[in-house]
Amino acid sequence: MAFQFMPGATAVGITFSEGVVLAAEKRVSYGNFVINKNTKKTFTVTDFVGAACAGMIADMQVLVRQVGALAKIRKLETRRNVAPNSIAKLMSVIMFERRFFPLLTQVIVGGIIDKPKIYTLDPVGSVLPDDYAAVGTGAEMALGVLDSEYKNEMSREQARELAIKAIKSSIQRDSASGDGLDVLITTSSGHTDETMSF
Repeated sequence: MAFQFMPGATAVGITFSEGVVLAAEKRVSYGNFVINKNTKKTFTVTDFVGAACAGMIADMQVLVRQVGALAKIRKLETRRNVAPNSIAKLMSVIMFERRFFPLLTQVIVGGIIDKPKIYTLDPVGSVLPDDYAAVGTGAEMALGVLDSEYKNEMSREQARELAIKAIKSSIQRDSASGDGLDVLITTSSGHTDETMSF
């Protein structure tokens, strides 16, 4: 019965021709109680890699802080930006090491070095590469929109609009998702952050 008290959320990630779009709604709920209506679930990990999450926000905040610090050390050692797949693998190792007392978060990692990449991670560290992804209690509704409307080599604006549409569709049916959304767009020139209320 503990699963009904797992925090709900919806986050999506979409690749487009020049980068990735990560979006997540802003509600934090515990069972049927809404704890907060203004929580940011999109994160910048490095200059060219971002993440979005569903689940325990505290666990994700700790994970992003730890991975961000390790990525900075790696960048100093190699004098190169850390690739999105390296960030995803690093998160995976940390999550797998804690598998007996897991970080209760589902993660979408996305970024660009040579070309845009997205990876989905579950609480025990499985890494699944894809062109687009959705996680959380509203993922089924979001994936319905993404499956029918995603196209290869979308423009930045098309990918942004699709991410917003996918989150809005999940908000309509998932009571644990809502109260606006955050959009993080990552390209080779860096991150752009946007917040919407509705």
